[in-house]
Amino acid sequence: MALAGLLLALACIALAQWSHGGDLSVLLDGPALLIVLGGSLGAVWLQTPWFQLRSALVALGAVFVRPVWPFGDQSARLLRWSHEARQSGFLVLENRLHSDRLDDFTRQGLQWLVDGTEPAMMEQLLDNELTRIEEQKELEARVFEAMGGYSPTIGIIGAVLGLIQAMSHLDDPARLGSGIAVAFVATLYGVGLANLLLLPLANRLRAIYRLELRYRELTAIGLLAIARGEGSLSVSRQLSQYQGGRQ
Repeated sequence: MALAGLLLALACIALAQWSHGGDLSVLLDGPALLIVLGGSLGAVWLQTPWFQLRSALVALGAVFVRPVWPFGDQSARLLRWSHEARQSGFLVLENRLHSDRLDDFTRQGLQWLVDGTEPAMMEQLLDNELTRIEEQKELEARVFEAMGGYSPTIGIIGAVLGLIQAMSHLDDPARLGSGIAVAFVATLYGVGLANLLLLPLANRLRAIYRLELRYRELTAIGLLAIARGEGSLSVSRQLSQYQGGRQ
């Protein structure tokens, strides 16, 4: 759906240009694209630590892949752990650290559970980890949001540079007109890149991260219920509130 949305936006712009008799090749200008992309990336690189920028670029892979967070499977796993812990104690779950296919957050929480961490301390540790993950994900989204903020202005810089070049041909009206047209392509790239790609990317990453955080909240609720020794019915009731997050 992400790729389809991007293609739809680009196709509508091209169709509108073509339907008015415009030349589609006018919309293609390598130097203008270089100015906008390079300038936006350079500005963000200047303000962003390298590890954060690298993390944001890696996160791009999640945009065009359907997010899979198995809420139902995780709930069933936590209920099974709850039953085992009440029957045989927390140490019986130690084998699950290696036998089950767990994400890092679940494995860390289960390790605290097996180590006998007090419920109050475990709740604080899980909350701290959730906060850390949320802050990290938000910083990744802000990288693309910042690029979306810079690119329209850098597009104007590209347009001004193009107009400077065009003004050098005042004695040739034909070249002057085409030069001005090309100059404004940079503005189009800047505004289009911000509103059709970069800002939507930031918001889509936030939507994906909200789903991920909801999955981790389900995990934290289940682990805390097990740590408190709550019965399976109570654990099931608490986990059922998160089933709406399954996608």
